[in-house]
Amino acid sequence: MRNRMIAGNWKMNKSYSEGVVLAQGLARELEGGTGDVDVVVCPPTVDLKGVATVIEQESAPFSLGAQNAYFEESGAYTGETAPSMLTDIGATYCIIGHSERRGYFGETDEDINKKAKALMAHGIVPISCCGESLEVREAGKHVEFVVDQIRKDTEGLVIDDPSKYVVAYEPIWAIGTGKTATADDAQEVCGAIRKTLAEVFGQEVADGIRVLYGGSAKPENVAGFLEKEDVDGALVGGASLKADSFAAMVKAAM
Repeated sequence: MRNRMIAGNWKMNKSYSEGVVLAQGLARELEGGTGDVDVVVCPPTVDLKGVATVIEQESAPFSLGAQNAYFEESGAYTGETAPSMLTDIGATYCIIGHSERRGYFGETDEDINKKAKALMAHGIVPISCCGESLEVREAGKHVEFVVDQIRKDTEGLVIDDPSKYVVAYEPIWAIGTGKTATADDAQEVCGAIRKTLAEVFGQEVADGIRVLYGGSAKPENVAGFLEKEDVDGALVGGASLKADSFAAMVKAAM
């Protein structure tokens, strides 16, 4: 049985002090617990320590995630963050392969694959993103495109515990555009992702890996996605920047 997951990607928003306030507000909103729903917040790197402190001091019912990591242990990689640094600060999850990283910074499937291996070696759960552009969607090649990403991103991975790897399907055309895939759209691709994971890792492992939907997910539409068999939660952007709206999505998943 897969626990649902609601993960918040703050992107490049919130200063250190603002991040602390947001984390405190979320802790209050969720003080009654989150049931079987795993909740993750992924603030900017400079906010990680502040949010980690809130989680510790308030016994907040959510985990800390990062938005990116590099695949080397240490060295002359100015501006990058090693998985061991994330572990030391208390992060247990990390987003990789987001379309903004792929599009703006030229990250490839090979990069995402290396990052996944490095994170998992340090006990950090990757939240590995995939998704198609509007052009690919309109050409009817979206399933083929995403399945190819999954195969490349998981190549050579060893997954003994399926709860230690998460996939997030985020159609690029629905991220920050106000456009949203329908629940049936999400199920079509998330189902294909699970089928591909079964081909790579075996059915038992695939049945345990969470597959999230992202792309203008919000309190008003999250319940519809969660009704689908292969959608296990949401990777949330804008709606994660307000404690009440993000908490409402968590409660909808409970």
